[in-house]
Amino acid sequence: MKLHQLRPAKGSKKKRKRVGRGISAGQGKTAGRGTKGQGSRSGGSLPEWFEGGQTPLVLRLPHKRGFHNIFKTKYEVVNLERLGGFAPGARVDPFSLKEAGIIKSPRALVKILGRGDLDKPLHIRAHAFTESAKEKIKAAGGSFEELGRESD
Repeated sequence: MKLHQLRPAKGSKKKRKRVGRGISAGQGKTAGRGTKGQGSRSGGSLPEWFEGGQTPLVLRLPHKRGFHNIFKTKYEVVNLERLGGFAPGARVDPFSLKEAGIIKSPRALVKILGRGDLDKPLHIRAHAFTESAKEKIKAAGGSFEELGRESD
């Protein structure tokens, strides 16, 4: 095959339809727009959801009320009572919580809540703590460290 033998694929090149060029051209007079009505006028286009004056579907459906904040920070929450399976002095972080089956992903943001009691000292690393959780961790002789949002 040589360069002068190259051709576009059959049917890939189509000539532009020239409308309104006389009756014998096939698209003359009304130029394929039909007679009268909004579609025949210039600028006469309707939105895809327009239903001919009938109440549109989007208005017939019940309105979902309230506000949904797309910027909300979502945490995997862990209560202190769930940390009873760790050995005294153990280091608890998102990876060890994943291994223990307490959270789903080690990359998730973890928040420690204060429900339940902690009877052994643990070194807990998480992204957020409630005040009651901090108090109970200190009372048990443990420590806590807040991780940054971007850290592992």
